[in-house]
Amino acid sequence: MLAKLTSKNQLTLPKAVLSSCPGAEYFDVSEDNGRIVLTPVRLNKADAVRSKLADLGIGEDDVADAVNWAHKAG
Repeated sequence: MLAKLTSKNQLTLPKAVLSSCPGAEYFDVSEDNGRIVLTPVRLNKADAVRSKLADLGIGEDDVADAVNWAHKAG
């Protein structure tokens, strides 16, 4: 089976290949001896939120402070 790389660096994977990964929306992409390896990944949305907060430099103490502020303001 062939998959063509578009000018936007996108690939459309053949349906026959994806049928072995039902429900997969995300894939970990790695390289192994010149081969591109796709591994289905199930994302935990809570982990994604924690990662985004960490990227923004927002820690647990910041969240606790915001919650306390919201309780006082309400």
